[in-house]
Amino acid sequence: MSRFSSGSGQVTAGVLRGQRSRFQLFGDTMNTAARMESSGERNRIQISQVTADLLTEAGLARWIIPRSSKILVKGKGEMQTYWLSKSKNSIQPKVEAETLGEGADTEESSETGEEEDNEFLRVERLNRTERLVEWNVEILSSLLEQVVCSRGGVAKKIQTLSRIEKSIGICGKTVLEEFTPTIPLKRFDAEELERRQSSSAIDIGVEAKSQLRHYISTIASMYPDNAFHNFEHASHVTASVKKLLSRIVLVREGNGLGASIPKESVDLVDLAGHSYGITSDPLTQFAVVFSAIIHDVDHPGVPNAQLVKEKSRCAQIYKKSVAEQKSVDIAWDMLMEDRYSELRACIYQTEDDLRRFRQLVVNAVMATDIVDKELQELRKARWETAFDSTAGTQDEGVESEDRKATVVIEHLIQASDVAHTMQHWYIYKKWNERFFMECYRAYKEGRADFDPSTNWYKDEIGFFDYYVIPLARKLESCGVFGVSSHEYLNYATANRDEWVRKGEALVQEFLARNRSSSSSS
Repeated sequence: MSRFSSGSGQVTAGVLRGQRSRFQLFGDTMNTAARMESSGERNRIQISQVTADLLTEAGLARWIIPRSSKILVKGKGEMQTYWLSKSKNSIQPKVEAETLGEGADTEESSETGEEEDNEFLRVERLNRTERLVEWNVEILSSLLEQVVCSRGGVAKKIQTLSRIEKSIGICGKTVLEEFTPTIPLKRFDAEELERRQSSSAIDIGVEAKSQLRHYISTIASMYPDNAFHNFEHASHVTASVKKLLSRIVLVREGNGLGASIPKESVDLVDLAGHSYGITSDPLTQFAVVFSAIIHDVDHPGVPNAQLVKEKSRCAQIYKKSVAEQKSVDIAWDMLMEDRYSELRACIYQTEDDLRRFRQLVVNAVMATDIVDKELQELRKARWETAFDSTAGTQDEGVESEDRKATVVIEHLIQASDVAHTMQHWYIYKKWNERFFMECYRAYKEGRADFDPSTNWYKDEIGFFDYYVIPLARKLESCGVFGVSSHEYLNYATANRDEWVRKGEALVQEFLARNRSSSSSS
């Protein structure tokens, strides 16, 4: 029988040397967790207020149960702590953890313990795709709650929007032709922002949550079994988008997207302006995360140039950005089906919100086409117009903020799409090999002109020098992402240097593993 306590915060890490060298963590966070343990209960996990807040911000409030009374912690005084729950109440979103008392899983749960354990094991046994689906559903449902909250809790089906819903996407334009350099974002005044900060959580409802889960499950099933462009990649991009959104503009001691920020620690007017309106509008955040999930759906496993060369049906329709436009059309057409009406009612209630949501999705997904040179030049020009003070084109006002917000969103999802290049070396190496495997498979199947292993080492250095590192510097220079921009740039530079040292040998390892897997299959 064991007791467990967990806290969150800064720590110092180091290796203690001696007869038994060991890695250890030090600091106030560790001391507090250790002292909390003495007041814990056997076979239960006790967490601090900070950890509980982080889980709440991540949309996982149902995982925690507040203790009925505060505990006394040496050196800290009285502290409110929480139990981490593994019961079915914590797994099924429709049951709020806050409604449970501390003794909710004592005497009563002993009668249903076997049922709860079975439910817990069922979730544990979900395959990887199903777990990723659940994770994405939690992220999107949490954002939808904020969207509905911003409308005062209204989420009713609007029949008058049906005609407009059916007309979008079939007006004779391709998805790329819908792209606009500036998206007018919705503004919220200081009082409205303050009300949302203090409002209690809103449940989007069982039916809407069920439709969301079904939608994401279907999207997942439409991702082919590519080595790189698969649903796991889409989820990885989503995780990076969520991270960058959550770190947009630290205002005083509070974070722009924090759900549990004390009102007195946030300048709400600055919150709406300094991030160019992105953090004040939950629909914008939802649209960007949604775009990350659907941006590569039904990806063919080859670049757009190959699709054009093969004169595929999609290439004949879209001409350029073929895979990206196809992904938007597939995901949008499915979202407009009658079976997702409750879900759509949570996303938008007015024609303006519907059209803004559509435009955000179009712009975000189109930004992931990083190969087309014409689109690259247009992006560069838009960036200079919005942020380059030496260009002499900067202006002020709402239109300027909207232009900057549109450009920031575009670069946010671009960075997330190649986030593996700006993360730990082992993550970069894993995804780099997967992309190599996908390209090599296309070559072996006759869908590529050149063996990718011939120039993979040099091309990867060029990719860092001419795309990844300049992109990371833009994240830093726009002044929106705080410490994350420094982190991304540092990782990108470090990975580039490591690749220079090890890349040639790694390409040979990639080839050897590919041949080994091919011969065994």
